[in-house]
Amino acid sequence: MSLSLEQLQAFAAAAECGSFSAAARRLGKAQSVVSAAVANLEIDLGNQLFDRSGRYPTLTAAGERLLAEARVILERCEHFRGVAKSLGEGVESRLVLAVDELYPEETLGVMLEEFSACFPAVELELLFPLMEDVSRLVLQGNADLGLMWRQEVLPPELGFRALGWVPMQIICAPDHPLADQRVGWEELKRYRQLMVATRSDSEEKMRLRVAAEVWWVESQWVIVELVKRRLGWAFVPWHVAANSPAAAQLVSPVLEFDDQDWPVAMELVWHKQRPLGKAATWLKERVSKQPLPRPQSRRPASGGAAT
Repeated sequence: MSLSLEQLQAFAAAAECGSFSAAARRLGKAQSVVSAAVANLEIDLGNQLFDRSGRYPTLTAAGERLLAEARVILERCEHFRGVAKSLGEGVESRLVLAVDELYPEETLGVMLEEFSACFPAVELELLFPLMEDVSRLVLQGNADLGLMWRQEVLPPELGFRALGWVPMQIICAPDHPLADQRVGWEELKRYRQLMVATRSDSEEKMRLRVAAEVWWVESQWVIVELVKRRLGWAFVPWHVAANSPAAAQLVSPVLEFDDQDWPVAMELVWHKQRPLGKAATWLKERVSKQPLPRPQSRRPASGGAAT
């Protein structure tokens, strides 16, 4: 069996156009060339693709089934050409982006949708480390770009750009002792705090520690679930508290010492000594221009659901 792309193109065009003459016009070829290509394909496949008994050729049952396969092959060929063209233009074949969960996932989704349209041939890997684990991946060359909360001491090899602020909300269960009072520092210290954990010991992970007793959890979303189950209180990004399935079962106590949500600065990081390709450069600039969303509402008074 000897198949060619020209045969598959003629087959698909004839099926979509409804006639060999129309398919020939689309492909810019003589009708006899298209008809011969389809006929030879039928011989090679051992299946009749078209019923030619009427005025216009119609697909047989075998033709309908094989048309779907032919389209897959043709689409992959176009993808193959696109990848080759991108590589020839200096676009990297693969890109790794490390993103802290503090960064709003909806904002990330909007940008990656645009990225996919601009660089459809680039293979993208998304990693979700926490805090300085993001910068460590970029420093070690395991990620091209990182979105993370601002690190107090950033390795000199890394470049950075400020992105804005993500407010952190204090949350607890409705029946937690902190839920029905104005909360001061001493009250926060008395009850277990749930905090995100990095995979290394550092002072960064201690920045929001208040309580004497802490549970370390490697996910903001799991923290919210544990808070719902009255296992502790936590500071979490507002978008995680708002979008979690447990949101309706949480409250946000009023703090005596501060009437605002605690903001955490976000930044974009990259390695200064590793040149970025076209796709990474595009994404770097796009992220830099993307404003972070503001919370949809002020945090509720004591006893209200977190929103």
